[in-house]
Amino acid sequence: MKWVNISMGAVTALVSVLSFSPVVAATEAAKDNVITVYSSRKEHLIKPLFDRYTAKTGTQVRFITDKAGPLMARLKAEGASTPADIFMTVDAGVLWQASEEDLFRKVDSPVLEAAVPANLQSAKDDWYGLSIRARTLVYSTDRVKPSDLSTYEALANDDWKGRVCLRTSKKIYNKSLVATMINTLGEEKTEAIVKGWVANLAAPPFSNDTKTMQGVVAGQCDVAVVNTYYYARLMKKDPQTPLALFWPNQDGRGVHINVSGAGITKHAKNPEAAQKLLEWLAGEEAQGDFAGLNQEYPVNKAVKPSPVVAAWGDFTADDINVEAAGRLQAAAVKLMDRAGYK
Repeated sequence: MKWVNISMGAVTALVSVLSFSPVVAATEAAKDNVITVYSSRKEHLIKPLFDRYTAKTGTQVRFITDKAGPLMARLKAEGASTPADIFMTVDAGVLWQASEEDLFRKVDSPVLEAAVPANLQSAKDDWYGLSIRARTLVYSTDRVKPSDLSTYEALANDDWKGRVCLRTSKKIYNKSLVATMINTLGEEKTEAIVKGWVANLAAPPFSNDTKTMQGVVAGQCDVAVVNTYYYARLMKKDPQTPLALFWPNQDGRGVHINVSGAGITKHAKNPEAAQKLLEWLAGEEAQGDFAGLNQEYPVNKAVKPSPVVAAWGDFTADDINVEAAGRLQAAAVKLMDRAGYK
């Protein structure tokens, strides 16, 4: 009788496990079919792509958008309990910082290595650029001829006195620009250039690129430094706006570029699926739209930019590894403070 009791208990347990296992398996499968992204790219720039990926693969992509700083703080605070599989942001300096703070895991992906140029990805293989943003010159077509312009450095010359507008140095884009200048020109020369920019300002630095360009249109200044996609947005609203882009430093290091990009978080719950999403975003199917939604440039050389972006013409880009934007960011901030660039 004792043997029967034990056997019946075992049978009951076995039946229970067998009846429950499909539920457990279904739950695990559902979990594997969901990716969570923390993104400092705005919703309208990522949701269409995530929706398409879900329709294509069945994998659900949940996302939270915020500024990069709060998202990084959240990742650190959540630690191993974070739901985030991917951290996506809009500046190589931020990506470098996230890597330095051990928020990413290494990715072994021949697909990403083939799609993303070496200078637009982490040397540690833990993040990859997904679109290119050029920070270049915009000028008044009423008051400036293209032949008047040449380099970023030339904006420090006396003939631009009272004619330059800049965005605040507090924004990451200008920190990255100055950081890459330090890498190429050295601190002493870069500081002299930035001091010249400050001396030539027509107005205090503006809070964003759109207001900076509006300063040019209003006649406060004649030339400014902006990201090209802000120019695209302004011209879309009014194609008759008397502004044009100029590609500086074409006889030297080339136009300053930066990236938006992403990496798989250190504590990702679904790293394999996250890697597949990143590989798709870097591939030919998605690259045109990933860049085109914000009028940026694809990182994948096999993909052409949108017609709007292509109309601006070709340019030689600085081929410095964009990690310099993070590695030298602290030095750039100190330099801009010394130069009086607010």
